[in-house]
Amino acid sequence: MAYDPETAERVRAALTDRQVREVKMFGGLAFMVDERMVVCVSAGNADLLVRVSPDDAAEHLAKPGAARAEMGTGRSMGKGWIGVDKTALTEDFDYWMTAALSFHASSRS
Repeated sequence: MAYDPETAERVRAALTDRQVREVKMFGGLAFMVDERMVVCVSAGNADLLVRVSPDDAAEHLAKPGAARAEMGTGRSMGKGWIGVDKTALTEDFDYWMTAALSFHASSRS
């Protein structure tokens, strides 16, 4: 199953002001900023894989269409990795991009 090209285009448009590298990863297309993944348009059980602050994960998981991201084996990817289904991206795409970019900015090494 391939990643959704429409969602990938939305991510590209949201990141036009940044240097981005696209990498095939997790069965989808990951968007790397400063060589760290911000989001991944997925072919798995979520349409968008988002990395957010582990401290804020519970708040983000309360949003419709959000679930803890899991590996193919059913194991959690860890606190702060969230899978978002496509129906939630219709209204909340900007929310998820902002959450991912905020974590990215705060976790610079």
